[in-house]
Amino acid sequence: MDPIRERMRQLTRRWFLRDSSLALGGMALAADLLPTARPAVGPGRHHHPPRARNVIWLHMEGAPPTLDMFDRKPVLDRFDGKPCPDEFLQKERFAFIKGHPKLLGHRWGFQRRNRLGVEVIELLPHLAQVLDDCCLVKSMFTDQFNHAPAELMLLTGAPRPGRPSTGSWLSYGLGSENRNLPAFVVLMSGNLPSAGKSLWSPGFLPSVHQGVEFRTQGDPVPYLADPAGMDRAQRQRLLAAMSDLNRQHAATAGNPETDTRIAQYELAFAMQMSVPEATDLASEPAAIHELYGTTPGRTSLANNCLLARRLIERGVRFVHLFDSGWDIHGTGPGDDLMTQFPKKCRELDRPLAALLLDLRRRGLLDDTLVIWGGEFGRTPMNEERDGSRFFGRDHHPHCHAMLLAGGGIKAGAVIGATDELGYKIVESPIHVHDLQATVLHCLGLDHERLTFPFQGRDFRLTDVFGRVRPELLA
Repeated sequence: MDPIRERMRQLTRRWFLRDSSLALGGMALAADLLPTARPAVGPGRHHHPPRARNVIWLHMEGAPPTLDMFDRKPVLDRFDGKPCPDEFLQKERFAFIKGHPKLLGHRWGFQRRNRLGVEVIELLPHLAQVLDDCCLVKSMFTDQFNHAPAELMLLTGAPRPGRPSTGSWLSYGLGSENRNLPAFVVLMSGNLPSAGKSLWSPGFLPSVHQGVEFRTQGDPVPYLADPAGMDRAQRQRLLAAMSDLNRQHAATAGNPETDTRIAQYELAFAMQMSVPEATDLASEPAAIHELYGTTPGRTSLANNCLLARRLIERGVRFVHLFDSGWDIHGTGPGDDLMTQFPKKCRELDRPLAALLLDLRRRGLLDDTLVIWGGEFGRTPMNEERDGSRFFGRDHHPHCHAMLLAGGGIKAGAVIGATDELGYKIVESPIHVHDLQATVLHCLGLDHERLTFPFQGRDFRLTDVFGRVRPELLA
């Protein structure tokens, strides 16, 4: 039987008529559309042999100025402070720049400390030494130039809330390798991203695929401890009774979310034992803390990088790290290239280099895909908002850089190039939908076949766009 029809059959007539918001005409339309829907891949089943089993995605919320980090432009330095050429401004739309902006040269020097020969900003000495494990993509681009829509576009495939996140798609397609931990975990250092919790929402997928937030300060997950006056055995009996009631309700009402509730209660009970062990950074040896620059008990990108390694070791499918503070506009000392930017580089440098080195030493990098980057790029011009004397760059969707490593990605490669000012891509443009398609490919999934029926059609992470980019693959 067609899996889609089987799924609909399992939703009993009583539940469908009681809880569905479809009118009779809508039900007829849905029935007409169902035969054309392609079934989604089942949990743990691949479309082709995978190169990666897990993903660690480090999202630098606010969009770091990768032009200043990995894409040195001597011409930009030569014309520092000069008016931007007119041809770059025709029909251009900026988020904040007004009038005729001036070019802004690099404010920090570069170094070459890798076999790849890539010049890296001097503020990232540790990362420069492990760059040979990475694929540096200089030609990423997006359709969005404001933070929340661009974050949603990058991580959910659409600029509006409501679509499943990348981690939710992988949880739905592949499931978890550990029954005692979630398939999809979220770690944050700093403020909530501009697009909020929509970035780890399951959207229209079953809610069991929601990203679960872990904290590195205090209890990793709220309510891990048993309630006061209740021991572990009593708690287990209570949850077993609730599961029995939920199963009876599922058998009579047929609501698929009841099955999700049962699974979540069971996972929550298992997490009471597994999460404290998995998040116990203090159990790591002193040499590891020295490598990462970690301090157990603090909320930091360093702690989250180490925690991400521990989680993928234990079978978590997708770990998403969000680090805020990268919105370098130059409106004041808290977001300029001379104070905030070097601070963020120092916070990033050792932990990211340590994560790549640690994964390689443990034999985990081969099947763990590591992704680092932001939602868009930064202009080669000084924003100079309201006459500010500080240095910063406006939003720039036309080009930015990202780092990929491990899990089927070509190591020691530089893909794409930008023009002499770092304004436009001149070689191998790679859209965010191409990145999404390639990530799924590395995990053994065809982005055109990993679908879910919703509102009368099949949806996918890449919408109706994207293609796997072979130049990124080993």
